[in-house]
Amino acid sequence: MATQYLMGYVSHLIIETANPYAKKLKKQVTVRLDEGTIAYFKNLAEEKDLPYQSLINLYLRDCAQSHKDLKIEWQ
Repeated sequence: MATQYLMGYVSHLIIETANPYAKKLKKQVTVRLDEGTIAYFKNLAEEKDLPYQSLINLYLRDCAQSHKDLKIEWQ
């Protein structure tokens, strides 16, 4: 009896504490970046007191939201 009550309580807690941001969670990816690019973002992140991966994410999100177009010139 106590076990059934406890299981009901635990399942109730799980439902009540479900992550409301679950659809906004980040996906882990692997990206190859130049050492200079990483150094740039690490230095900037240190100045802004942010993790550098979060700063890169913010920058890329800003580019995507503003539909920023990349200008490429091969030399």
